[in-house]
Amino acid sequence: MRPKVLLLGGVSEALAMARHLAAEDIYSLAGLGRVPQDLPCQVRVGGFGGAEGLARFISEAGIQVLVDATHPYAAQISANAARAAQLAGIACWALRRPGWQAQAADDWREVADWRELIHTLAPFQRPLFTLGREPLEHLHEIPEHQHWTVRCLQQQPATPRAEIIGARGPFSLESERELFARLQCDVLISKNSGSAATDPKLQVARERGVPVLVLRRPELPAVDREFSDGQSLLAALTARRLG
Repeated sequence: MRPKVLLLGGVSEALAMARHLAAEDIYSLAGLGRVPQDLPCQVRVGGFGGAEGLARFISEAGIQVLVDATHPYAAQISANAARAAQLAGIACWALRRPGWQAQAADDWREVADWRELIHTLAPFQRPLFTLGREPLEHLHEIPEHQHWTVRCLQQQPATPRAEIIGARGPFSLESERELFARLQCDVLISKNSGSAATDPKLQVARERGVPVLVLRRPELPAVDREFSDGQSLLAALTARRLG
């Protein structure tokens, strides 16, 4: 019998996979971004209540394969997914997208957490944050010598020493060049998401000789199968269905 799938989204590859799911399958989103209306499967928005809540949902919905295609930095969600699949007694597969690799002309400096990031950031004046919403919680802590630019999904009001840009990738190389030139940023702060949609910012930083502070990837739990790209995961899912 064809297995029923619960796909936990969070990266662009997840949406591409969701377009190949069946009517009884479920595509789950946290709800922070746009919710697609044109998918062949069911769409669920919101959390589950931790690993136990997700395990209950899996059992009640008759899910047979859980696919974790959340963001590489969504460590808690991935931990909940692995634990929930174990509790429910089903397979957990995960998309584990490879990170970017620094090139010869790159000046990358890895930091472990926010505290180390702020310490490393001290010599700079015009940082560009591309970490998501986290910097918004620290706008009151901006040092007097710095002016921050924060790019995240939702537009927010500007503050005296911070510009908030609401934007969603993919970003073109030319638009990133224009942004860096306008801001005159002297350091880029980024997660190592490995996404092609946001790779141009790293190329522009390389061109301009701008250092990049890279937030270290978290450790993710072991699962039954890992895939480095969405196409291979989808192919394996299709093979299991046919089998």
